[in-house]
Amino acid sequence: MKLKLRSVGTSTGVLLPKEMLVRLKVKKDDMLFAIETPEGYLLTPYDPEVERQLTKGREFMAKYRDTFRALAK
Repeated sequence: MKLKLRSVGTSTGVLLPKEMLVRLKVKKDDMLFAIETPEGYLLTPYDPEVERQLTKGREFMAKYRDTFRALAK
């Protein structure tokens, strides 16, 4: 899909086609994150930092599952 760059004030912006917004499940005023990969940039509505924190939390909860169960009684 071709995207055209446009001037927005003193910056440059890009307009995303409606089909792309639907597939990304985003709308006006939502945030997109640009993640640099070896192949280029990945646009995603998901914050990679939050995903990293959730993964760490899940690992912690799995490690101490028995302790959490005992505390829940």
